[in-house]
Amino acid sequence: MISGEEQIQFFERVLFESLGKETNINSFDFVSGGCINNAVKLNTSQGTFFIKWNIYELEGMFEAEAKGLQILQEAQEIGVPQVYGVGQKEDKAYLLLEFISSSVQKKGFWEDFGASLACLHQHSQPYFGLDFDNYIGSLPQNNQKLEDGLDFFIEKRLKIQSGLALYNEQIDKSFHQKFQALYEKLPDILPKENASLLHGDLWSGNYMVNSEGKPMLIDPAVYYGNREAEIAFTRLFGGFEEAFYTAYQEEYPFEKGFEDRMDIYNLYPLLVHVNLFGSGYLSGVERILKKYLG
Repeated sequence: MISGEEQIQFFERVLFESLGKETNINSFDFVSGGCINNAVKLNTSQGTFFIKWNIYELEGMFEAEAKGLQILQEAQEIGVPQVYGVGQKEDKAYLLLEFISSSVQKKGFWEDFGASLACLHQHSQPYFGLDFDNYIGSLPQNNQKLEDGLDFFIEKRLKIQSGLALYNEQIDKSFHQKFQALYEKLPDILPKENASLLHGDLWSGNYMVNSEGKPMLIDPAVYYGNREAEIAFTRLFGGFEEAFYTAYQEEYPFEKGFEDRMDIYNLYPLLVHVNLFGSGYLSGVERILKKYLG
């Protein structure tokens, strides 16, 4: 545990490297940074910033997050924090961002959020994946480009996470074989759509309400993928307000039957949680496999 003086010196070095000028720190306050990173609100002579850092072990995590935020920002459909700096100091990796002052939702917040996400999802590429890999939580996320969305979902999402669960002995071989049986059914269940620009890790903990009462996206795991997977993920841990989904559908309707296939997409985040946090999440995986395999 480093001292307060050492922390301030670290923050000052990061600010100088990121802003190119000497910056005085008036105060700092620790805030929630999740289970992976340390996070602090910095009140400085140059304004207020948000910095998160970790011991430099997860190679390229913050660089990938910064590039993902840039991609979302360039789409100009929904707000994200401005990136001021990313790099390494001593044995610590860091990401310096705009500090988002949280506020109350303005009228029509959920309608705005749903319509904006639908517009984001209409940004497309002729491939599924991304030019670079990134992370979901602390797990590497393989974004190798594939032309077919179903192949991408199976090969770069489900097979990687189910294989990791088998390797870590969270599941056994017979359980793992159920996924192969599911893969054979998926061409008849999942629709073919163009690749959509996704936040990639969208749940209630990864959006904020900014000072104007509007939605802001944080902590992305960006890639081009099936937009139904993104909406399914928003419903996995409680869901958003119904006005969000209504506004999304009005802007960019799903093909008929989304509710019937939604659970399939959530196998990916559930397997991620199995691999990050243990077998407590396996019951959700088992329920979904049983639903589609009988």
